[in-house]
Amino acid sequence: MDRTDRPLAKEDYTEPCCPLELHPEVTPIPIRRVLSKLDGYLGQNDYAAGERLLCNWLREADACGDRQGKLTVLNEQIGIYRKTGKESECLAAIDAALALMNDLQMEDAVTGGTTLINAATGFKAFGGAAEALPLYRRAQTVYEKRLAPDDDRLAALYNNMALTLSELEQYREAEALFQKALSIMEQRPRGEAEAAITCLNLADLICAEVGYEAGEERVEAYLRRAEKLLDTENLPRDGNYAFVCEKCAPVFGYYGYFFTEETLKQRAREIYERT
Repeated sequence: MDRTDRPLAKEDYTEPCCPLELHPEVTPIPIRRVLSKLDGYLGQNDYAAGERLLCNWLREADACGDRQGKLTVLNEQIGIYRKTGKESECLAAIDAALALMNDLQMEDAVTGGTTLINAATGFKAFGGAAEALPLYRRAQTVYEKRLAPDDDRLAALYNNMALTLSELEQYREAEALFQKALSIMEQRPRGEAEAAITCLNLADLICAEVGYEAGEERVEAYLRRAEKLLDTENLPRDGNYAFVCEKCAPVFGYYGYFFTEETLKQRAREIYERT
């Protein structure tokens, strides 16, 4: 279970020396406004509107000559198409994003790392774990060089890279990365929801490696830990929390925590209805 789809932060799309400054004929698209509007749609679970928004701004970025803005939009498209199961559209967005990243010479920038992660996550979603892993490794090199050790973007990378390693049966490296992600998120303000996801991922990893019976004690400990994290009193009940509840619910159900499963589904429904 992954959780990487979130709008890029300012530092994800702003470089120390912005190429736009060297090309005054370029008109940048209002990327903050685009991402804010996209956030609103996703908070309402309206992915169709989000898709339309991004397609419109992709055309606008081309018309304005804003290639950095276009890269940001392509990154967001990868996430939406992955979540809506549109494989051909997702793979096309990945190809376009990677090519543009190379053209802009951003392979060693945070933006490049983010693009590599989104591409890898898209490949993995459609059965391409082997194609995803080298991209995650490249992103790890960039992120560990460019970001602070406690940055939540590093935690997201570790979590998703570990999922890929687990799928490829490289369990020891996967567990080490899950633990790195968990140590970051449990120290972050309001990081409990993401930490809960990692706990459930660890439970799944144990079952994949040794089976539930052999790993029951450890699996149950991670399930209880995830349950407690999601019940954190001051955790904002917003669109992100609803998304996490929606994704975690069936995992709890799989392990027989049916009351928790229904509780999380109900929380997600109430948030979406309210927004």
